[in-house]
Amino acid sequence: MSASNSPHNLGLHDTVAARHFRAVADSTYDWESWIGSDGQLVWVNPAVERLTGYSVDECHAMPDYPGGIIHPDDRARVGIILEAARQGTSGNDAEFRIVHRNGETKWAAISWQPISTIDEGPLGFRTSVRDVTDRRRLRDQLRLHAEHLEQLVQERTARIHQLEQHRRQMERLAALGQLAAGVAHEINNPLAGLRNAFELIKEDLTPQHPHFELLGAVDREIERIGAIVHQMYQLYGRSMQAPIEFDLERTVRDVVSLLTRVSRKRGITIDVETRDQLPLVELPQGEVKQVLYNLILNAIQASPDGLPVRVCIVADRDEVRVAVQDRGPGIAPDVLPRVFDPFFSTKTHSEHGGMGLGLSVSQSLIEAFGGRIEIDSSTISGAVFSAVFPLRVDRFHGGSADEAATTEDPDR
Repeated sequence: MSASNSPHNLGLHDTVAARHFRAVADSTYDWESWIGSDGQLVWVNPAVERLTGYSVDECHAMPDYPGGIIHPDDRARVGIILEAARQGTSGNDAEFRIVHRNGETKWAAISWQPISTIDEGPLGFRTSVRDVTDRRRLRDQLRLHAEHLEQLVQERTARIHQLEQHRRQMERLAALGQLAAGVAHEINNPLAGLRNAFELIKEDLTPQHPHFELLGAVDREIERIGAIVHQMYQLYGRSMQAPIEFDLERTVRDVVSLLTRVSRKRGITIDVETRDQLPLVELPQGEVKQVLYNLILNAIQASPDGLPVRVCIVADRDEVRVAVQDRGPGIAPDVLPRVFDPFFSTKTHSEHGGMGLGLSVSQSLIEAFGGRIEIDSSTISGAVFSAVFPLRVDRFHGGSADEAATTEDPDR
């Protein structure tokens, strides 16, 4: 036997090798453990202290190692993993939470595999645990970004759909408006002749005439035809008034006074409520009056006799909202998308029915100077139509500053 293979030299070689292997194991970056077949800790490397705050000696002193380091919500799951490891299974990258000695919670990933030798057989299993807190944080951030991106895509898709619907509506409005303007022009001339002829007839009839009482009815019907023709004109090619500075609350009350006769006939009161101090607005006042007139008149027509209509005016940053609440049956979900369509009306079979032009005209007018109409039909009683006005015109298409068409009282 050579000197290098002597029993003494072999024993020395094994001791050096074991020391080197121990040094390698103690120097690994991840938290490494050797747990015996009986479930007791045999060896743990110093990396455990960097990851958990507990020293090697403290780990050996733990009766339920590594249970005291595992987050309480994850102990049962990790216990199942360790029991499976004792049965000789292996696994990789199972994530769980640990509680650092200073109370900080970290995310970690465990890998495990059995340990055995040819001579001695199974010796337990080893576990390798690494800190994946940063990886987990990045994953959560990516998930949040993905969810945010998906939300943005959904919002953008909904907005595109909304704009497409609005474009189609504007195309229909333009086509119907062009037709309405032509028809109104054709009606207006004979209507003017009819009105003049009627005035001459009125002058020749005295209150004693048997048909004198019909004059008022004929007069009202002529005025109603004139109001319809006026609305048809507004649907297409109307020039916007020049904006002026005015008190919106006073304008609202002026419109309410115009509709007092209509509301009183049905025992309906119109309550106007103002919150806070309202700023002055600089808008085309004639168009604002027309929008408010149409919304309040609709609320009166939708409400049962004797119940009040509520008008609330609220300033919000660079906008003023005039909310008109009726006490009617509300708006059915299948009807809601069509309420701004020209000639669409839910009151066609009602004594208060109209041609369905009021909301179309109002939307066209208010959008022309940067406002909008919002509808809330989720209230307990009735619906709320809100005219949202900018404080000042943000776009003005010019045109002549013609006199705003007079708002007619339909029951004058």
